[in-house]
Amino acid sequence: MPGFLAHQGATTLCLHAGQAQPVAPNPRVTVSGQATAVLGVPWLVAGCGSPPGALPCVTAQWMTGTIRVRSVGMPLVIQGGTAVCVPSAGPLAVVAVQARVRGI
Repeated sequence: MPGFLAHQGATTLCLHAGQAQPVAPNPRVTVSGQATAVLGVPWLVAGCGSPPGALPCVTAQWMTGTIRVRSVGMPLVIQGGTAVCVPSAGPLAVVAVQARVRGI
């Protein structure tokens, strides 16, 4: 599934509107002057507004990304890819991203 490449400055949110960023961005490939992210790198979630009594999202892991495009041997994170937050098991979504580089 094609999608725009996610980068360090992209707006990535958990189900409860918490902001997520990769722990280790990938500086080998940049878009709009910002480092991209590869699958396999955990993401930290800050400001998760989970309902009272529910566990807040703390980290997330991307499961699907690019198929044909790789950097450092790993697929890249794309808008429309699949990610799961821990411990809530909710989704993570790239909602605002650069719109110039699309990966397949």
